Amino acid sequence: MTFTHPWVLLLLALPVLLAWTVAARAPGVTLPLDFGERPRRRWTGLALGAFDTVPLLALALAIVMLAGPQTLQQTRRERQLTNIQICMDVSGSMSGDPYRRASEAITEFTRRREGDAFGLMIFGSAQMRWVPLTRDLSAIRQAMPFANPSNQPSHMGGTLIGAALRYARDLFEADAAPGDRMIILVSDGDSFDLGGGSELEIAQELQEAGITLYHIHVSQDDIPDSVVEIARATGGQALAAADEGTIRQVFDHIDRMKPAVFKPAGTAPLDFFGPFAIAAAAVAALHSLSLLGARYTPW
Repeated sequence: MTFTHPWVLLLLALPVLLAWTVAARAPGVTLPLDFGERPRRRWTGLALGAFDTVPLLALALAIVMLAGPQTLQQTRRERQLTNIQICMDVSGSMSGDPYRRASEAITEFTRRREGDAFGLMIFGSAQMRWVPLTRDLSAIRQAMPFANPSNQPSHMGGTLIGAALRYARDLFEADAAPGDRMIILVSDGDSFDLGGGSELEIAQELQEAGITLYHIHVSQDDIPDSVVEIARATGGQALAAADEGTIRQVFDHIDRMKPAVFKPAGTAPLDFFGPFAIAAAAVAALHSLSLLGARYTPW
């Protein structure tokens, strides 16, 4: 237990000194009753003296509460940050419904991951960082309509997944805060720069950077084997999602695979007035009862 104002405890000297005046006082009041001998009631005097110290005990408890007692029993927890880079394919084949369904699912996904950092990059034959990693997830949601493939220049028409993954890794190295790293790759096609062992090199690079890859394949075609291998090597998955309902299910699955993690962040002081307040109320009640008759002066 600690105190907000520990110097106030110095005032406890006052009830201690006043208690000495009670102990040093004469044992009682002499009354002119008669000339007979009266026995000395030592225990009665001690009891009356004890009742006289009850207000001093109440004063001591009040001083302790003024000092602000605190306890450190409650542990604060904070969310462990996950850096999530969304790699959105904006090639020509993603125009129309595929991009609309994917962007709506991403928007919903960001609302469930408040507290994480999201970044948005687009790629085709080239790569572009659209939104840097940020914890202001409204920036991602507002940027999705402007990243539409129909708004992109002609040189973004291809699909280079390998180059996009390497670019995303570089963005993590430049922008990511301490925490987990995850890439969500959204594409509907195969890549011209994967194969011949390049997928193994990219998988190793992502592993060394501590990045987990999840691939969402928004097409009726089979998922490219090279992307499946990269995702598995990093501890992620490649999942097919050809329609709106399936895309949402895939994002639900990713959310379950990478749930929010909370870690202890120290202790927070809490006021600890309860026991002292109860004791003060009990002492006040005892003093009120003592005034009914447990006192030296009988009037």
